[in-house]
Amino acid sequence: MSLYRDHGIVLRTHKLGEADRIVTFLTERHGKVRAVAKGVRKTKSKFGARLEPTSHVALQLYEGRELDIVTQAETADHFKAIREDLDRLTRAVTMLEAADQLSLEREPNPDLYRMLLGALRALEQRNSALVVAGLHWKALALEGFRPLVEHCVHCERADDLVSFDPIEGGLLCADHRRGTRLSPEAVRLLQDILGGRLASALAEPASPATHEVDQLATRVMEHHLERRLRSVGVLE
Repeated sequence: MSLYRDHGIVLRTHKLGEADRIVTFLTERHGKVRAVAKGVRKTKSKFGARLEPTSHVALQLYEGRELDIVTQAETADHFKAIREDLDRLTRAVTMLEAADQLSLEREPNPDLYRMLLGALRALEQRNSALVVAGLHWKALALEGFRPLVEHCVHCERADDLVSFDPIEGGLLCADHRRGTRLSPEAVRLLQDILGGRLASALAEPASPATHEVDQLATRVMEHHLERRLRSVGVLE
């Protein structure tokens, strides 16, 4: 077996045997990795608390045939505000689930890793529904499914955009409306998020428009994944 180091975000865990866990990481250089953390469920475990979902850790692992083995884990980001706030934690778990579904084992995806890490750091600073929405929209764009939001998908009309349809692939004007109705404020927020102005969107106070964009992002992500995100039910 070969030894390697990487940084990773814990996406999920589940029990293995009496004291071990299987931990799924999204790593910076090795993609999604599943690894056994031996003895972490024991009270005297030296790094059990560092390997919980949302943890960002510096890792040392042995590469195995199916499952790797965690030999070291040092905390890189604590995300204390997320862990101590149920609302923040629920939003974070939704982002972890989406990243888990979008990533492939052993397939490096450094952009998705950086995107998820940035979203968790943003959520640590500001508990906004648009953090989740921003990750969903940007991750979809990374996957090659960036919706057209600058003008109508059908006629390229740039004004009077009133609805969004995932099958059409973006916004539609009043003449071609179908799908989900959107307010002008929600259209503007969506254009900010996908137009490189995410920081401006995140600074917006909570409003009906932020809720529209958040709900739409979840529906479009689920449409792309062809499955429901389990954690969304908790948010709702």
